[in-house]
Amino acid sequence: MIDGPVLVAEAVAAGLDFEAQFLAPDASPIAGAGTVHRLADGVLDKVADTESPNGIVAIARRRAVAPDALASATFVVVADGVSDPGNLGTILRSAEAAGVHAVVVTAGTVDPTNPKCVRASAGSLFRLPVIEVESLAALGSDLVLVGTSSHAGTDMWSFDFTRPIAIVLGHEAHGMSSDAPVHEWVSIPHVGRTESLNVAMAATVLCFEVARQRRGRNGTV
Repeated sequence: MIDGPVLVAEAVAAGLDFEAQFLAPDASPIAGAGTVHRLADGVLDKVADTESPNGIVAIARRRAVAPDALASATFVVVADGVSDPGNLGTILRSAEAAGVHAVVVTAGTVDPTNPKCVRASAGSLFRLPVIEVESLAALGSDLVLVGTSSHAGTDMWSFDFTRPIAIVLGHEAHGMSSDAPVHEWVSIPHVGRTESLNVAMAATVLCFEVARQRRGRNGTV
């Protein structure tokens, strides 16, 4: 379910396949967003996920991405047990902005099509390949799995992110297990009394450090 004309238009531009769009009495339909259903006054407020829907809610078919999409990827982010949809959506948004090739979500992670995640991704969900796997162990690829920690591992400024890598982010409350099946660990140096960063914040910092290290003369990652 996609709420609001801006996000619906982003999804249309990304080529999603729509089933239907539901409009408030004074809203304009969006071309390519499925069969138009105009609702009576006040009905959209009752069926939409948000408290103040923006005149249109559209239903699009979920786009399946096969794991072999990772075959050519060298910059991947893995959400392993991220539970808050707002955090996952923000991770997707930052990942796209930093040039990530694909995002992987494990079975313990919130559904990326959760409406709050869709909104927080600001359209990135529609454009980035999002691959679902059962667990980290099932992520069969040639990528170096890099676990993230608030207190252990190589600091991000000393870490070599120019290799084919997958940055793995864990649950908001307890992070990643020390025995997680990763190859290496990285941390974000910080000062002050704060023990750790929000997981979406940490993902943003790390993704742009990867982009910085990989930045070529032509400005691409």
